[in-house]
This record gives sequence, structure tokens and C-alpha cells, in this order.
Amino acid sequence: MSLHPTLQPYADAWTQSIDAISELVQPLVEGEWNRRTPCPAWSVRDVVSHVIGLECEMLGDPRPIHTLPRDLFHVTNEHQRYMEMQVDVRRHHTGPEMTSELEYTIIRRNRQLRNESRDPGTKVRGPLGTEPTLEEAMRNRAFDVWVHEQDLRAALGRPGNLDSPGAQVTRDLLLAALPKVVAKDAGVPPGSAVVIDVHGPVEFLRTVRVDEEGRGSIDGAPSLGPVVSLTLDWETYVRLACGRVTADMVADRIKAEGDAELTAAILLAFAVTP
Repeated sequence: MSLHPTLQPYADAWTQSIDAISELVQPLVEGEWNRRTPCPAWSVRDVVSHVIGLECEMLGDPRPIHTLPRDLFHVTNEHQRYMEMQVDVRRHHTGPEMTSELEYTIIRRNRQLRNESRDPGTKVRGPLGTEPTLEEAMRNRAFDVWVHEQDLRAALGRPGNLDSPGAQVTRDLLLAALPKVVAKDAGVPPGSAVVIDVHGPVEFLRTVRVDEEGRGSIDGAPSLGPVVSLTLDWETYVRLACGRVTADMVADRIKAEGDAELTAAILLAFAVTP
């Protein structure tokens, strides 16, 4: 196996999630492809199109030459326009066309991963002209396909894999974003601490501390006097952090203690995916 050891966990997580997506959509009848998912404005077909499109970009395929319709009101910025291109170009594809393209893309990507010998720090092509490292790109793909697997499971009533390798990658990526959410976006004052206690298939307790300069950091030690404590289940945490729901929509699944104004600010800034 030529894949670098630090890349293997991301490849394993990606493989499980992409195979789960393929298994979920293989038996769908035409109408089921149009079901709404928790991913804002996207159907089952749209989510699968997005996954196919970004995997094709990892393969180095050229992006489609396509003009977006003007009535896509959910597309409001450059990042969304970039992501919508791979989706809209497939909006009229049939179920069999979708599954066959997905299968072919998975075969090609598996072959690419088998032959991958580059260093994890190698710069690769990313969305919107960015140049992430290979490790960052593979981590992002593992995260993205797991979150979209969950979107599809929700739309199709097929829950599962909430504790899979992709869930572990997602946990680490979302936790890395928490210090910015608390310290910068929510404006929690210097010298304060916020405790996040998550239970369910993936469990953790983390404290975000804001130092005297207003910088946030995160650790696993409990805080004796947090300004805010949030307790919620893993699935709700993911849905909030990935922008699938607002705090109001899942208020009954969040236990909040401490400063009400700061709690509201943290929950408002909780979504970290664009």
C-alpha cells in the first residue's frame, strides 16, 4: 500500500461513507431522487451530484462549462455558485444515470487512492482556486461524504453510521472550529470558558477557553465556572454545526446553562460549514 500512514484514516473513512451512499441510492425509484434532504435547497439527486462532482475534481477532471439559471435563489455567493455548478448540470439526469456515474467515479477514485504515493503536504487543487495540502483535501472529502451520507439517510429514513470512521473525522474537524465560534464569532469575553458536553454514538466533553487577548483554545479538562454550558446529543451537534437546523428548531434537544445572551450568540454562530 503506497498511501502515507497519516492519510489512511481519511481514505478508510471516505471509503466507508462513499460505499454507504452508493448502497443507499442504488435501489431508489425515480421519484425518490427528488426527495428533499436536510442540506438546504438540495434534493437526494443534488446531494449525490455534489459528491460526484467534487470527487471528479479530486481526480483532476475539468469542471463543467455550464450557465446557472437565474432563479436559484438559494445561491447567493461565489462559494455557493461554485458548488452549484456540479449540481445543476446533473439536475435532469435519471436515477440510472446517477448511479452509474457514481459507481464509475468511485472505481476511478479507489484506483487513484491505491496508486497515491504523494507526500501528505503536497499542494493539490481545491475549490475556488484554493490549494490545500493532500492531507487537508482528503480530510475534507472524508468529512463531506459522511455529512452528505447523513443527509441522504435523513431524507430516505435510513439512519445509521453515526459512529463510523467518518463520524470521528467529522468530530475532530468540527471541534477544531469551536474556538473561533466561541471567541470570535460569538464574542465570549476574555477570561471565560464554555463547556460543550455531547452524548450519544460519539461522546466528548470539551472546554473552550478565551484568553486575555480574546483568543480561543480547546481542551478536554472541565471548567469550574463556565459562562455557558451546552449539553446535546451527537446527531443534534452535527446538524447544528453543519447548518442543517437552527437552534430554535432543536431547542428541546439542547440543555443550556449560564448566560442566556452568550448562549444565544454561540448557538447563532454554531454553523461552521459554508
